[in-house]
Amino acid sequence: MGFTAVPLPPGNFTIGKKFGFEAGHRLPRLPHEHKCSRQHGHSYEVEVILTTASALEDPGFVTDFGALAPFKSFLDTELDHHNLHEILPFEPTSERLAQFLAGWFVQNLQSEIPGRLVAVLVRETASSWARFDVVGQ
Repeated sequence: MGFTAVPLPPGNFTIGKKFGFEAGHRLPRLPHEHKCSRQHGHSYEVEVILTTASALEDPGFVTDFGALAPFKSFLDTELDHHNLHEILPFEPTSERLAQFLAGWFVQNLQSEIPGRLVAVLVRETASSWARFDVVGQ
């Protein structure tokens, strides 16, 4: 049996790319006794998840991973080693951060790449994460 005999089933392609940054924050609206009301930091891991808009781009990509460099640059210059509660216009929970990063991606990068953003996942720790799913992309 040759490889040309393997049928290619119909379906959708999805890719993901992880990025990281270090930042501190606190959640001052929590009760004083809650540990997250105090200043603390995380090694954040952010994953963007993309799907095809129509067909794969040559040579067979949803989006070239290199085309996501502006997102990494944004994380590095604007969020890395900052106190998030001092620079963001909302209380920086993982949920709100995922939604904010999805909004930045759609506003600043979406029109430049062939893939479409499906979701942004923000991980604060190895066992804790929040995911924002984009609707209508």
